[in-house]
Amino acid sequence: MGKNHKKLFNNLEELRKSAGLTQQELSIDAEVSRKSINAIENGVYVPSTVLALKIAKTLNCKVENLFELP
Repeated sequence: MGKNHKKLFNNLEELRKSAGLTQQELSIDAEVSRKSINAIENGVYVPSTVLALKIAKTLNCKVENLFELP
């Protein structure tokens, strides 16, 4: 994880809720723990490219909709 990760804009929680999914449901579809989804939403963890793509696919959006730099 790079030192500038705190500047990463994270829209995961809003998109997940808009999709009507709980953290647990998203974690099952993305094949990751619920704690990982929680850590991503709280800006504690920046996901790998593969995980970001899995999450975007599950939420039917682009990775750029989930994460962006200012």
